[in-house]
Amino acid sequence: MTNTAGNGDEHRFDEDFSESDDLDPSHMDAQAIEDLRSELQGADPKVVISNHCYGLFELAAVYLAAVPAKLSEAQLAIDALAAVVEGLGERLAPAADELAEGLAQLRLAYVQIHAATASAN
Repeated sequence: MTNTAGNGDEHRFDEDFSESDDLDPSHMDAQAIEDLRSELQGADPKVVISNHCYGLFELAAVYLAAVPAKLSEAQLAIDALAAVVEGLGERLAPAADELAEGLAQLRLAYVQIHAATASAN
């Protein structure tokens, strides 16, 4: 499947994540979907959003730890995390400070790894 971005660049998506995604509605029965929706409705959105931020943090860390590091992929994950953390700021309290610190650590690691990679080439 080809997805065309607004800038004219074409990106190819070769992986089909729907078969491995347990939360894909097409693989869930109606009761399971309703149960999930009920659970989400009762959840504190700050907690849900913060958990997604931790996922973005982990994603960036995985790309930075790869050998060789996947810098463009890490940069995208870091930028996504920054958009949420910096965009929402204190609205993510009590996790706001921890998320901001994690973002700073990722940015520092990215710069260090990028510099090490550049000097090795």
